[in-house]
Amino acid sequence: MNRIAALTFLISSFCFGHATAAAEQRPNIVYFLVDDLGYADCGFNGGKDIRTPNIDKLAKSGAVLKSFYVQPVCSPTRSALMTGRYATHTGVYNVVRPGAPWGLPRAERLLPQALHDAGYTTAICGKWHLGEFQPEYTPTRRGFDHQYGHFFGALDYFKHERDGKMDWYRDDKPLVEEGYTTHLLSKEARRIIHEQADGKPLFLYVPFNGIHSPHQVPDSYTEPYKDLPKTRRSIAGMLSAVDEAIGQITAALDEKGRLKDTLIIFSSDNGGPGPGTATMNTPLRAGKGTIYEGGIRVCSFATWPGKIPAGISIGEPMHAVDWYPTLVKLTGAPADQKLAPDGLDIWPVLTQGAKSPHDALLLPGMSPDRMALRMGDWKLLLNASDKDAEESKGSEVSGGRMELYNLATDIAEANNLATAQPERLKEMRARLDALIKDAAPAGGTPEPTVKKRRNGKGKK
Repeated sequence: MNRIAALTFLISSFCFGHATAAAEQRPNIVYFLVDDLGYADCGFNGGKDIRTPNIDKLAKSGAVLKSFYVQPVCSPTRSALMTGRYATHTGVYNVVRPGAPWGLPRAERLLPQALHDAGYTTAICGKWHLGEFQPEYTPTRRGFDHQYGHFFGALDYFKHERDGKMDWYRDDKPLVEEGYTTHLLSKEARRIIHEQADGKPLFLYVPFNGIHSPHQVPDSYTEPYKDLPKTRRSIAGMLSAVDEAIGQITAALDEKGRLKDTLIIFSSDNGGPGPGTATMNTPLRAGKGTIYEGGIRVCSFATWPGKIPAGISIGEPMHAVDWYPTLVKLTGAPADQKLAPDGLDIWPVLTQGAKSPHDALLLPGMSPDRMALRMGDWKLLLNASDKDAEESKGSEVSGGRMELYNLATDIAEANNLATAQPERLKEMRARLDALIKDAAPAGGTPEPTVKKRRNGKGKK
């Protein structure tokens, strides 16, 4: 080998070695998002009456996130995950309804776009819920190489219809097929895993429509729960089907030899609705749609063998917006973008026992005038949901009704300290005002919780 050839070989070997090392350091990423799951529905987070062995096994293999926050309803949480930005910046405070002439703004850079630029295959199997009124708002135009599932919520699990209209797609094109949606999403996710090219990292986003209403599941899944009340029995069966699907998808990763190199993240998209009847948010107050803990603090975990310590519980406050900057940095994706993320890198919290990077965590509600703020163990609520706020006798002050709780001693938010802690209230209100002074208007007009449909029935 002559000198030039030898030098060329050494340079190419060096570059290849570094490229290989970089690829090995970039994990596959699988995000399981369960719809309307209660804080205490899964065994790993205190659940007693529903068996979730596959979910619990994964949780035990990593870190349970005891103070992980999302948004009160579906679309805003998905927006926060995809952009790393609060609703105060995206305008997505509420649910994107069928036919709504808006969606997640096109100016936003989405996580799949960033990961695609980093060399990842990107796929979504499940509910999009961020707009489809124009083709440019659909998943394959927002960074996903593969799309499978539905655009909206409240989907019929067997007919794949919303309000009598088909809502089922592959690569954003209408698809007619038979099957229970949870089963179909599992099958598609496993197909993607098995067909993924060796050496190419995968971002697989699996936002199940389970366990959202309508409460539908094959009878075999409710059989073990005959002693539970009817609504809870249906929820139990639906969650069992989701747990089975997660077990199957995890097994597919293992079969492909990818499990050890995969970061798996799990969470609900909001607190459970109908707490105490349909779902369990114990010991948190209230549920879906509110800015009390039961509406925005959800069961969650993250696991990556050898990277995230197994069997630990983390109480540091984190938010869905944090995953965007964390994953961009972890994967080496291009970080330059016009709109700065609100989230912060939580990797040291997950892997090194670091404190939360947030000194103040903004917790937007379903409209620009409904907000919460967490600073340390203290939580301020501004114009919380009317029913629950009335019961709590919130402090009436200029600019809105305020409530103040110490979550370290009162996780159930039962003792409003707004009157007893005037200086702390003033300090936190000033911080909140600073964070929301330029809040974006809502992207669409919120609808009432129940509205008339063409068939005369109400639906959220």
